[in-house]
Amino acid sequence: MKLLLVSWEYPPVVVGGLGRHVHNLAVELAAIGHDVVVLTRRPTGSDATTHPTTVTTAEGVRIIAAAEDPPEFDFGTDMMPWTLAMGHTMIRAGLRLLRDDGTGAAWVPDVVHAHDWLVAHPAIALAEFYDVPLVATIHATEAGRHSGWVAAKTNRQVHSVEWWLAREADALITCSTSMRDEVSRLFGPELAEIQVIHNGIAVDEWPRRRRELRERAESSEPRIPQEGAAELLFAGRLEYEKGVQDLLAALPRIRRTHPGTRLTIAGSGTQLEWLQELARKHRVVGAVDFLGAVDRNELIELMHRCAAIVLPSRYEPFGIVALEAAATGIPLVVSTAGGLGEAVTDSVTGMTFPPADVTALAAAVRATLDDPAAAEVRAQRAYDRLTEEFSWRTVAERTAGVYLAAKRRVRHPIGRPNIVERPLPERDPNQPLA
Repeated sequence: MKLLLVSWEYPPVVVGGLGRHVHNLAVELAAIGHDVVVLTRRPTGSDATTHPTTVTTAEGVRIIAAAEDPPEFDFGTDMMPWTLAMGHTMIRAGLRLLRDDGTGAAWVPDVVHAHDWLVAHPAIALAEFYDVPLVATIHATEAGRHSGWVAAKTNRQVHSVEWWLAREADALITCSTSMRDEVSRLFGPELAEIQVIHNGIAVDEWPRRRRELRERAESSEPRIPQEGAAELLFAGRLEYEKGVQDLLAALPRIRRTHPGTRLTIAGSGTQLEWLQELARKHRVVGAVDFLGAVDRNELIELMHRCAAIVLPSRYEPFGIVALEAAATGIPLVVSTAGGLGEAVTDSVTGMTFPPADVTALAAAVRATLDDPAAAEVRAQRAYDRLTEEFSWRTVAERTAGVYLAAKRRVRHPIGRPNIVERPLPERDPNQPLA
């Protein structure tokens, strides 16, 4: 099949987990025989006048990258006009270059696959132009990121575009059962069928922690709490929904039973200053290191060094960093928010706790630090599960199945979305997966 994947991030432009997801999916789809083109954007600040579009081929994937246009828009302060402008450049690039594949022949996709709301305009326009099915992966929702509240103007605008994309799609994909339920509640009824396809992990790209460190932990007796120190790691965006504020609140309790415990926070985001202030408020400034954004090699080194990674998300469509951490063989301590509750099984592949429950968070960390040998056993089980359930080959094959089954639906007037102004119900972590 000829596949057009549309994403606002693709290496070297990587903002979060979405860019890595689309990259691995595209490469694996090409590896199993599909003709894959990714339509994306160039890095911020690229010159749109002299080099409006670049075309490259890497790992079997043709990448069409359009420069942002016009440069006066800034994503942080002009999100909606910036997104519209980006969409226009991507549409122009797609129409121009897909008509000519470089040999004078037309390249027409069999399917257009949109990844999230930021590319709704170009994806919908190109699917309509070529009259081919539109598949949309909803990686997260604005309502979910804000606990169900979309009262502000920009929140409503984003929610409306998400609703439009979901209603226009001929097939929908979510990365977790909880996200499938969320999309159904927010954008239904009359949606296309929603398939749950978990994120994947390229295990060989995340080297495991050195054998001697694992063996030392496995041979240890349960730790006497007052002995020694431990290093905890958080990796991710510094946004409210990631729950770092709960980890900072739990740290004094953890340090009372495990003196000297330190927390390393790797990531950037809009809540950095607020979180730094919370560290002062909880009197743990000296025990917390804010590193900012780190590259993959730096992240791997941090993972190898820590006693456990703690992911205290209040909202998490999936949580790909949990898979990355499992691939390095380190213990997992995660909340049951969204996809994290599906990726990690409590007391089997890691320790879990309810979102925003500081007491339970502290208890889960203590249990991990108290018995490093048991923590290593859970880490090994988490690693073993990766190759069974989360390989990119499995993800690509299941996604290709969605492409093959997708048929362009009859379009009806889409009306107007319902604006959600109430919290979404919590998902029961004990609910069986579909």
